[in-house]
This record gives sequence, C-alpha cells and structure tokens, in this order.
Amino acid sequence: MTVAASRYDVVVVGGGQAGLALGHFLARDGRRFTILEAGDAPAAAWRKRWDSLKLFTPVRYDSLPGLAFPGDPDSYPSRDEVVDYLTGYAEHFNLPVELDSEVLAVRAADDAGFVVELRDRAYAADQVVIATGPFQTPRVPAMAAQLDASILQKHSTDYRGPADVPGDPVLVVGGGNTGYQIAEELAAAHEVHLAVGSRQPPLPQRLLGRDLFSYLEAARFMRVTVDSRLGRRMQGSETLVGSSPRAARRRHGIKPRGRAVEASGTEVRFADGSALSPKAVIWATGFALDHSFLQAPVFDEQGRVEHRRGVTAVPGLYFLGLPWQHTRGSALLGWVKEDAEYIASEIAGAATRISEPSAVRAAA
Repeated sequence: MTVAASRYDVVVVGGGQAGLALGHFLARDGRRFTILEAGDAPAAAWRKRWDSLKLFTPVRYDSLPGLAFPGDPDSYPSRDEVVDYLTGYAEHFNLPVELDSEVLAVRAADDAGFVVELRDRAYAADQVVIATGPFQTPRVPAMAAQLDASILQKHSTDYRGPADVPGDPVLVVGGGNTGYQIAEELAAAHEVHLAVGSRQPPLPQRLLGRDLFSYLEAARFMRVTVDSRLGRRMQGSETLVGSSPRAARRRHGIKPRGRAVEASGTEVRFADGSALSPKAVIWATGFALDHSFLQAPVFDEQGRVEHRRGVTAVPGLYFLGLPWQHTRGSALLGWVKEDAEYIASEIAGAATRISEPSAVRAAA
C-alpha cells in the first residue's frame, strides 16, 4: 500500500456530529485535513436509527458550531431532520468528508506522526482524531443465539417501524430511552412486553410548561465534569426522558418484564422465573465501542481508552465524541462542540511544537 504523497495536518476518523464539529474549527484555523467516514452517505449512524425516532433535546439545544439547527426552537427534531442538518452542515462549510472510507488501521509512522490505512489507500498525518462516536458496534446478548430461527430478531439499528414486526407477542429488551420509544411505537399495533434489567429514573419531557433541558442547562447539569464528585456518581447511569414504566403500562398497555436472563428455543425467561414465547425480539441493548483499528498504547487493561478530555498520552492522538469524555453532554449533538473546540486548541498547540524543530533547522 502506498502512502499518499501529501501529508495532512490532521486526519479525522469519523464523519458524524463529532467529526463535523471538529471540522468546523479545523477549517477556521486553516488546517489541511480530511474527515474519513466509513458509511456511504453523510450522517450514516443516524440513518441506521428507526424511522420515527425523535430527539429528546429540543431544537434550541441541537446546533453544531457556526450553524443553527433549523425549526421551532421548542420542537423535537426527527431522525430525518437530524440527517438533513448534518448533511447540510458539511455542505455549508465545504468540509472535506470522504465517504466509503473505512479505516483499517491507525499506527505510528516510522518518521513522525501517523499512518492511516484504508482498503485502497493510506494517508500520512501529523495528528489524528478518533471521532467514531458512541454508536459503533450493536451489542446483542449471547442468549440471542439460543433462540429458534423462527423468531424474528432485530437490534434497534435494524428496526425501522411496526411493519417490520409480524405477529404477537413482541418482546423489546432494554430499559433505556431507545427501548421505551420503540416499545411505545409498537404497542399501537402489537402486544408488547418490555424487559428491563436495571431501572433508570424517569424524568418528564416538560415541567411547568418548560422543556426539561431548560432546567438542566440553567443548573449546568449537562456540563457536570467526569472527574467531579457528581460526575463520578452519574457515570454508568442514564435517565429516561419523556417515558416511564407507569406511562408505558397505563397509557400504552405495555407489559413489564424483569431482566431477560436466558433463552432457549422459542422461549425467553426472566429474572423472576416467568417466561415468554415471542414472535419477535427487538434488542434495544445499546452499543459497544470498537477501537480495534487503533494500534497505539492508549488502552487500559479492560480495553478502555485512557485520556484526559480526549487527549491521550500519545502526542498528536485524540478522541472526540466519547460518552462522558469531559461532561455529561460530551456525546450529544448539541454539546459536542465544546469538546471539539478544546481538541482543536490542543491540535493548534501541537502544530506549533511540530513546526518549531524545522524552523530551528532552517535558522541554523
């Protein structure tokens, strides 16, 4: 494989909201950079979400830097509106997004900087930012493999709408916002059971006529940092926004189940000893991060990225868009811009240090 003759200042791996937000600041700073997106269309991760998805953050909080999210500030954007916004964002700022560009490896170069390898080409870069986001590898429990082939199974990334799901009953596994939203949609046409392991505290979408996030912003709750006492307590826990077990049961007729613990043949069994023979199972069980392409000493013994606010111990290597990278909002559309600006400032400082040796040699 031949490395590209020209060298980029920065290669950004991932063309979602994090990569685009960073691209805005890199373009502002005059960097020579590219954004590599594995998908064949802009906003690829959002396109894989179900058709009726709506953000639980209103428009007023959903903008990336430099371009307002269009629409009524108090409305809640749909999946397609997010896709249109991110696509338009890249076009508006003429960001250099390369589609169909899956990165196979990022490794240190022999001289300095990094080599970013793709299937058909490789790029050299002084600095690299991993901005692949939190929605990388669908997580499905091992028990799924024990279910009979006659049962339709879909991860939430493959679910599009109720028409995808034939027959009753339907089991949705996962007690987060995704699980509840999908279960509520399906309940209009199906008998739905919702298996919840650990319960997440519910919060109303609106309170006293105002959106929940107006209170969270006023209290700076979304900017609680990962290393604060409150941040350490909050990590690993999520909240339901606009849904609740009571509303799911009373308003939508959803039948609650405990944690799904075992599956065999046509039956799924739960922690309380009960069982269900579903015709379909929707796994709303989240995602796992996959940084296996990165060949750098930035992982701990559990495989987690070691960083401080996205800056790793490897000079010139950064992360962006990780859950709780710096604050509660780090992985969310409307808040990632703060981390993106910080990483851009770190890149600027490193760029100055990279150029200093050559300047000294020239003077000599």
